[in-house]
Amino acid sequence: MNHRFALASLLLLASPALAADPTMKPFVLASRAPGDVDGAARTARQKLQAAGFEIAGSYAPYPGAVVLAVTNESLKSEAAKTPSGGYAAAQRVTITKVGEEVQVAYTNPSYMAAAYRLPGDLAPVAASLEGALGRAEEYGPSEGKSAKDLRKYHYMVGMEYFDEPSKLGHFASHDEAVKAIEAGLAERRGGASKVYRIDLPGGTQTVFGVALSDGCSGDARIMNEIDSKPLRSTGHLPYELLVTGGDVRALYARFRIAVNFPDLKMMGSHSFMNIRCAPDAIEKALKAVAGAR
Repeated sequence: MNHRFALASLLLLASPALAADPTMKPFVLASRAPGDVDGAARTARQKLQAAGFEIAGSYAPYPGAVVLAVTNESLKSEAAKTPSGGYAAAQRVTITKVGEEVQVAYTNPSYMAAAYRLPGDLAPVAASLEGALGRAEEYGPSEGKSAKDLRKYHYMVGMEYFDEPSKLGHFASHDEAVKAIEAGLAERRGGASKVYRIDLPGGTQTVFGVALSDGCSGDARIMNEIDSKPLRSTGHLPYELLVTGGDVRALYARFRIAVNFPDLKMMGSHSFMNIRCAPDAIEKALKAVAGAR
């Protein structure tokens, strides 16, 4: 009897911990219905702005898809609390044509907060996005991940973690680094162009959203291979380039791709093997933006 009582007590003690760390998926489907991308994008913009979001930038990475990078003061404030929090300063809202339907979706703020190791869970941002656009279901991988798992995530042994970024360049000051990135993007070095720029409170972090178009680093080429499920994960784009102090960095692509596609196969069709040239190509393109030789 004592053993049974002890076991029951342990289970009761464990239950709150289990409940406090549910699994999450990287993307949230807001709606899916017949329609056209341009009209759905206009409607999404209006709803987001009415809910207090700033549209930091937008682009069409390929036909039938629009990405809106959105932020607000709460998101910027939370992102500024850690030295690398700027990667999470923009959530992505996407409008994607799949067959006859248009899918409106957005990145899951709580998933991104854990993956990018923010101190909070961005619950207020998630609530604002849900209020503006709706929430039908979370999607992406077949199984979700807990916040604890995401904070220490990497795809497999030998692949990079969040705190092992690509180091793209170093400058004497934050302002000098930002000016160099602006120039590199304006010149479309490495096939890269600017989608958005967000300056975080405190003046030591600036994050750029970067569209990539050349060869193995190209957004369309990569997504054509890895984004093959019925619900599209267009919100993987664009890549971020972070200026923190005088340092210019980007999440290494083997982490940045895997954290949004954690169940992507290593081999076969629609697999990492088919984009094996992408990580080095992305890093090379972003180094060109920063002016690295």
